[in-house]
Amino acid sequence: MSGHHHDNHDHHHHHHGPDSGGKLIWALVITLGFAVAEAIGGWISGSLALMGDAGHMVTDSTALAIAAFAAALAKRPPSAKHSYGLLRAEAVAALFNGLFMMAVVMAILFAAIERFENPVPVSGVMVMVIAAIGLVVNLLVAFVLTHGAHGHHDLNTRGALLHVLGDLLGSVAALASGAVVYFTNWTLIDPILSILICVLIMFSALRLLKEVLNVIMEGVPSHLSLEDVGLRMAANTKVKSVHDLHLWTLSSGTIALSAHIVLQDMSDWERVLNELRDLLHDDFNIEHVTLQPELQSKTETFIPIESLITNE
Repeated sequence: MSGHHHDNHDHHHHHHGPDSGGKLIWALVITLGFAVAEAIGGWISGSLALMGDAGHMVTDSTALAIAAFAAALAKRPPSAKHSYGLLRAEAVAALFNGLFMMAVVMAILFAAIERFENPVPVSGVMVMVIAAIGLVVNLLVAFVLTHGAHGHHDLNTRGALLHVLGDLLGSVAALASGAVVYFTNWTLIDPILSILICVLIMFSALRLLKEVLNVIMEGVPSHLSLEDVGLRMAANTKVKSVHDLHLWTLSSGTIALSAHIVLQDMSDWERVLNELRDLLHDDFNIEHVTLQPELQSKTETFIPIESLITNE
């Protein structure tokens, strides 16, 4: 068949939790505000570890901003020019965010190498004080993100929380740097721990870029199996086979699926459509579903369920 069948119930609209955007904005304000204070403190104290942690928090603030922005965009209706709305804006922004994180890593690594060759004095007390405040701030942000949503956290919020946990480790590294400098006056610990913070940022950046590229390339979401989804759909007693099954991510937490459903009796379609739509939504959280029914030909060879996922 050349056209797809669209039913007025084919699509579920994705909505974030009622306070998802608000939580993310509060977390953004707290994180970005302290990152600025930490950067100023790092410059005054001469601590590269502190400035590195500030850089990490700035990049994570960007991630929080992207998550909050996506939560807002997800509520905007589709338009004549953007039939899915502006959900992919999140992927584009996240791509820039990942590249920006890589640039921060390069800058800190270059400065750390310079510090090995030309050590500079570091104020251990100021570093310890600011890093300790950073620990409290990151714990506060984690509390904001994990409370007030009745135990439910959308993918945006969970992703932002991972960044905050990375910040906690960065604050611990900066605190350790300040303590070592204060008690031993060994200033080389500062660039050493700065490099460790860079490793944290690098892992965050690479993970983010991998996820973004998978979305842009319309890959199957990492937490889903194309075969598993197809087998569950074909398990419906009225479905003979499923083929041309496609599964991709529109944005964080918003997954789309299209497939051809082969039936023995077309009169079963309305019931099958509703059952498959509920299955995909309830068991796999697949929000946008487009299914095309096809009538099984009398001469058509029966396709076993094990071989149901085919591409013509």
